[in-house]
Amino acid sequence: MVADLVAKAAIDQRLAEIVQPVIEGLGFELVRVRLLGGKTKTVQIMAERPEGGIEVDDCARISTAVSAVMDVEDPIDDHYTLEVSSPGIDRPLTRLKDFDDWAGYEAKLETSELIDGRRRFKGVLRGVEDDEVLIDVAEGTIGLEFDWLSDAKLVLTDDLITEMLRQRKAQGLDEGAYDEIETDDTPEEDVK
Repeated sequence: MVADLVAKAAIDQRLAEIVQPVIEGLGFELVRVRLLGGKTKTVQIMAERPEGGIEVDDCARISTAVSAVMDVEDPIDDHYTLEVSSPGIDRPLTRLKDFDDWAGYEAKLETSELIDGRRRFKGVLRGVEDDEVLIDVAEGTIGLEFDWLSDAKLVLTDDLITEMLRQRKAQGLDEGAYDEIETDDTPEEDVK
């Protein structure tokens, strides 16, 4: 079964059953899938390599493969848009392993039920022990059952940004391979 944080609603879980084998077959991991409402529905898929990270070309490959399977399975009645992306820097934590991988970084956790009178916990992750996520909060280190969590994500901090840049460099990403960002240096009063 897919963890609730990867796919919360029943339709999300059905989508995960369809797309997870495709994504894993391409050598990636499914981080999260959500069907978002609105004028046009959006199937939002977050994926990454097992060692972390994903590039734009990878997202395009996943999108093409998932689109083909979704056309056959046809799990959504209405027209929808497919969006494949990386989890981002302040990423959602959706799998038990994420809490070990990101131990030492600040996170916000939310539980579905009240735990000692509260649902929201913010602090530094301390990894996993059995099925409990350990987090340092003001009162000390506490353990929250993974199944209790309704939402979890990293908090954007300087340390987290530094780590993400280090990982990208370690993956051999050549920052010089990209075009420079063009800027318009025209003063605002000259723009008509």
